[in-house]
Amino acid sequence: MADKLIIVESPAKANTIKKFLGGNTKVIASMGHIRDLPKSKMGVDIEGDFEPEYINIRGKGDLIKTLKKEAANAKKVYLATDPDREGEAIAWHLAHILDIPEDSVCRVTFNEITKETVQEAMKHPRKINLDVKDAQQARRVLDRIVGYKMSPVLWKKVKRGLSAGRVQSVAVKLVVDREEEIEKFIPEEYWNIYVTFLQKSSKKTFEAHFYGKEGKKLELHSKEEVDAILKDIEKANYRIEDIKKSQKKRTPAPPFTTSTMQQEASRKLGFTLKKTMSIAQNLYEGIKVPQKGEVGLITYMRTDSTRISEEARAAAKKHIIQEYGENYYENRYYKTNKDAQDAHEGIRPTYVELEPESIKETLTADQYKLYKLIYHRFIASQMAAAIYNTVAVDICANGYTFKANGQTLQFKGFMTLYVESEDNKKEKQEENTLPELQPKEEVKKQKIEPKQSFTEPPPRYTEASLVKALEEKGIGRPSTYSPTITTILERRYIEKEQKQLVPTELGKVVNHLLVENFQDIINVEFTAHIEENFDEIAERKRRMETSDSCILWTISANR
Repeated sequence: MADKLIIVESPAKANTIKKFLGGNTKVIASMGHIRDLPKSKMGVDIEGDFEPEYINIRGKGDLIKTLKKEAANAKKVYLATDPDREGEAIAWHLAHILDIPEDSVCRVTFNEITKETVQEAMKHPRKINLDVKDAQQARRVLDRIVGYKMSPVLWKKVKRGLSAGRVQSVAVKLVVDREEEIEKFIPEEYWNIYVTFLQKSSKKTFEAHFYGKEGKKLELHSKEEVDAILKDIEKANYRIEDIKKSQKKRTPAPPFTTSTMQQEASRKLGFTLKKTMSIAQNLYEGIKVPQKGEVGLITYMRTDSTRISEEARAAAKKHIIQEYGENYYENRYYKTNKDAQDAHEGIRPTYVELEPESIKETLTADQYKLYKLIYHRFIASQMAAAIYNTVAVDICANGYTFKANGQTLQFKGFMTLYVESEDNKKEKQEENTLPELQPKEEVKKQKIEPKQSFTEPPPRYTEASLVKALEEKGIGRPSTYSPTITTILERRYIEKEQKQLVPTELGKVVNHLLVENFQDIINVEFTAHIEENFDEIAERKRRMETSDSCILWTISANR
């Protein structure tokens, strides 16, 4: 008989944790959910207060028998599923299957899978958090009702086998709406005038662009406007009118959340969301490294918090001062978004001493790339700002103003290690040096170049920018971004062209039908409002009432 039986979700996590505990302790995996709503029917009693009808998942019979046998042979059972709503729900289902009372002190969670954290967590078990479980159940029930009311419309109007989901359908709508914006976009003409100047004393050249007249900014929309200006300044003298020198700081980005990790891995590494989350799961659950044995290399990868523990902050400080010097360190705290659940920390390395290069040989190429990204982002988040010397120069000619801007990097700070990228933007030119110009100095025009341009439509979404949009609009949560986008790609509602997401004809038809029949549901505001309700249930600010489900059912039934 085992003294302790610990049930986790995955075999990899089980193997890692077992090595930390030793003794007469057994660790086994539930392989994710063991109970769910049936696939063959709605499984929600609409008339009976929306009570869900859970059944054992098909194919898990032998596993459930094993779990029951091991639990019966253990003095104490601990449920150590993942530290989020889904994990809390799995723990609750396991308790039901194993006849563990709801108020039993049996729940253990690990934000990171290290020996110290696991051993400490085992000293402080708690009861299953029924509020967090209720939040997951409310989502599951609501999603089932939505799916069962929407999908038959698609079967009737398009073809059988199609399906719709509450969050996925809104994500498809965002992509379709963006495509319609692009198709309806009418480009507008605009012009600029670029002038290359020569400083006579140094023989150095620099470029300036047209700003306006008599100190007021002017926008140019036609060749006629440009030609009029060119005529006015054809024989003019150019003089330095004003020089402003200053410094500006660039501060580091905070530690990764699920969303920002997915975005950066997409931009910098070209990873899909699904690939990023799979690799992050491996890094979290445990990998064998020479210095530590089998250990989780990063903290839990489903989080919308940027909070960092004081221990991790202290480790980063020590590392930065040793590697770069005291002037590179700055103690930084980051504000977590007001809608964040903040259940655990931002994503960071569990051991700062495990630098990416030192364990490169034990990781796959992709694991190394993602670990390095997470590691550098975290360390940089605690480093000093980069400092630029900037200069802004006004050049005047016959009442017209041209502007030239320069900047030089004085102190690299965090940029020594990591610079955040931006979606749909080219890398910024960090340095642009101007000659040492003086007020009232005359400069010589070498070349003048008018340039015609046209406004561009909004860019198509990429996986990264769609995740950002979902997060900003309050649609979904860290655990849902990847499966949401993966699902609508697999259903062929959207497809990729290079990295861009484009709606298919099927996606457009499905979106049109759902918006036409369920406009109260397929909208951003409703979906965001529901997410807030789930948060309130988890935080015990709201009971798991059925008001929103009733509203939804009424809306659906009337279509």
